[in-house]
Amino acid sequence: MSRYAARAALLAGAIFAASAFLFSLGLEGYSHRVHPLGLLGAQGMPHALAFDIAGFLIPGLLAAWVCWRLRERVEAGGWMARIGAWTAMLSCLAFAAQGGFRLDPEHLESTASRLHGVVWMLWWLAFVPGAVLLAIGLRSRPGWRGLSVASAVAALAVLAFAMAEWAPAAIAHRIAFGVWFAWLAWAGYAQSRESV
Repeated sequence: MSRYAARAALLAGAIFAASAFLFSLGLEGYSHRVHPLGLLGAQGMPHALAFDIAGFLIPGLLAAWVCWRLRERVEAGGWMARIGAWTAMLSCLAFAAQGGFRLDPEHLESTASRLHGVVWMLWWLAFVPGAVLLAIGLRSRPGWRGLSVASAVAALAVLAFAMAEWAPAAIAHRIAFGVWFAWLAWAGYAQSRESV
């Protein structure tokens, strides 16, 4: 089953990227440099439900499965690695939940819009400490050192871009998502290696 983790991770990233690109083509005036990704699945937008499923729900659930498998593979890494993998999985579920809590572009202070913001924040708030714990817990395991380093770098990068005030929010958040999916691909690859 481990080899499927790498495929699931790559598939999650590919579905997310393709959805963001294709659904943006159908929304006149939409710009990836200016608008949040959540706008593609916001209330009243064309094909919003389809984007919420393809852009958030499916990639998030695939990512959660990768982290579930990772949790099983890092058992020998001690409690830090185990808790890190669990927390990373919670991050994946929060990512998926963005598709369930839609933005309301007409009322950004509405409960729906706030809940979307909350699960987006939970996504990176869960990932950062989870990745740090994985980095620490796996650093002494030879077959997992690459993922340990990748986890440390991803934690810093996601934190920097998720909270960025020095860059346009739409761009910074997309970079944070990109870093997260790159880390996920590494986590899937690490599980598929026969030597670990």
